[in-house]
Amino acid sequence: MLQELWFNIQYGINHVLDINAYDHVLFLIVLTVPYLFKDWKRIFMLVTIFTVGHTLSLILSTYGAVKTSGNLVEFLIPITILIVALFNVFTSGKGAQKEKIGILFISTLFFGLVHGLGFAREFKLLVGGEDNKLLTLLEFALGIEIAQVIIVFIILFLGYITQTVFRFNKRDWIMVVSAIVVGLVIPMLLNSPYIK
Repeated sequence: MLQELWFNIQYGINHVLDINAYDHVLFLIVLTVPYLFKDWKRIFMLVTIFTVGHTLSLILSTYGAVKTSGNLVEFLIPITILIVALFNVFTSGKGAQKEKIGILFISTLFFGLVHGLGFAREFKLLVGGEDNKLLTLLEFALGIEIAQVIIVFIILFLGYITQTVFRFNKRDWIMVVSAIVVGLVIPMLLNSPYIK
């Protein structure tokens, strides 16, 4: 029982930290880069919204309620990253990240839903004919949340070092990191089967 729990949590952690599927990490980078450690509650809420969206779409697809085109999902994933990265570029230093509900919350939920759909086929193989698919889903979601908290902490720490030790302006930090992510996402978008 404990071994199975740990396997599912670890599977969720590895899913986020997979170097070959770095879209998840790119999304977390652009989501976190405008914030500081003092904003931890808001960031935690954002990553939890992602996990909720991701888990919801896995539940819907695992139980056969939703079916989507893999090509469309592969196209939508970089689009959501691009939206948040461009949002950062155009709003850096303007306090837009302090809004109660806005583009970040909507795009985070949407990205979670889309990313969950992108992983649905592989997840169905994992659960197979299991009786308690929902429990496996929740354990997997816990692993995703743990990995996201680790990545968010690293990004916040790098932001802190860059802005305090190296005296990098916060606005410049947001702009540079978001621009790098835009540069990484455009090839993903152009290589998407939906575009070709």
